[in-house]
Amino acid sequence: MGNFIEQKKSQMLQNIAYQHNDEARELRGLFEKQLKELLWSEQAMATMLDKCIYDSTSKDLISQLEKQRVEIFSHTSRLEAIFEAMGITKQALPYPSLECLMQEASNIVLLIRSGVVRDAAIIAVLQKIEHYKIACYGTMRAYAIALREEDVVGLLEQTLEEEKLADLSLSHIAESHINIEAADKEI
Repeated sequence: MGNFIEQKKSQMLQNIAYQHNDEARELRGLFEKQLKELLWSEQAMATMLDKCIYDSTSKDLISQLEKQRVEIFSHTSRLEAIFEAMGITKQALPYPSLECLMQEASNIVLLIRSGVVRDAAIIAVLQKIEHYKIACYGTMRAYAIALREEDVVGLLEQTLEEEKLADLSLSHIAESHINIEAADKEI
């Protein structure tokens, strides 16, 4: 009877270990998919920021967007380092949610004439994108910790902090003068 109980305990432990490994593989698969979507997002953002720079009139906004465009190359390099560190084939997958927000940025130019109101609208959509990317990088960081990928956690944290600072900078520009000037145009 004791031998039977020991066998059942052993089987239960094996099942738990198997389920744990299955879930870890699923989380790794999710991590890899989202990593590929982030790579696409960063690459697409570079093109979108070029258009936003061209369509903006505020010197502060243009300067911030140029800074963000330079940072995108660092973000992309870090993502590529993560692909390499984890032994994942580098591939960009379209990210429909961000694609929709990027289309919104393109539509702003068609719907709002050049000037401070368009600048306010560009900031608004860019902040939506920043918030989305902050959530993505934060989640990826949490996944990397759970997957015990310590070597990539720091890379994700660095990009996460840059995304947060970009959002704060956009808020500062909007609140310090763009939104006020845009409201004055409406009066």
